[in-house]
Amino acid sequence: MSGAPTSDPTARFSDRVADYVRYRPGYPDEVIRVLREETGLAPVHVVADVGSGTGISSKIFLDHGNRVFAVEPNPDMRAAAEAMLGGDPRFHSVAGTAEASTLPDAAVDYAVAGQAFHWFDAPRARDEFRRIVRPGGWAVLLWNARRTDTSPFLRAYEALLHEHGTDYTSVNHENITDDTLRAFFGGSYTLRTAYNEQVFDYAGLKGRLLSSSYAPNEGQPGHTPMLRAMERIFGEHQVDGRVVLEYDTKIYFAPVHPG
Repeated sequence: MSGAPTSDPTARFSDRVADYVRYRPGYPDEVIRVLREETGLAPVHVVADVGSGTGISSKIFLDHGNRVFAVEPNPDMRAAAEAMLGGDPRFHSVAGTAEASTLPDAAVDYAVAGQAFHWFDAPRARDEFRRIVRPGGWAVLLWNARRTDTSPFLRAYEALLHEHGTDYTSVNHENITDDTLRAFFGGSYTLRTAYNEQVFDYAGLKGRLLSSSYAPNEGQPGHTPMLRAMERIFGEHQVDGRVVLEYDTKIYFAPVHPG
């Protein structure tokens, strides 16, 4: 495999922001229901969306009525979020990182990371979450974990990523262990899971694939063979011109312990 992306996690998605905005999955309503029922999340609470990217996770909290500080180091992704959400007065775009958010001490009630934790320096991010979250607040990690073996199409798609992805295995968020999570949360945490899915035609599946940082972009070695393989897989598994990507949305949360 070749054409590896940049090793700087804050810059990995700069050349694929448009596909990220259009084709990455959102989060199901179940996320807010779980946090309301199990942590007491209310519209009055202030949320830091850390590693907010193009604003996918920020949007679910804005829709709930929360004030959101979207902390994102990548200027292209931050600009995409501002274009989508900047008209909401409760949305605040912040140039910062998980390890240095620039937010004041005890500024928020919830510190959330959606689909971003595996890019963090976890010990430093833990300290930053503890600094910015008020006493009695919560840390929340969200992932749309794509199912890999519940249908013939998903098995074929997973094999494609292993064969053609530049560094798919090493950056997979499923590499995060229970020990890593316990160290980050400072002890035990709660995990809840909700179903999520995306239904794609051929163009949509292509865009979803190219939104991934490990997919060779146009002009990189391996790009054309990857798309040929994807076209073959789509043709073999489509039903009425559509395929389904299935996800388990994982919701991890715990009270923030003082540092």
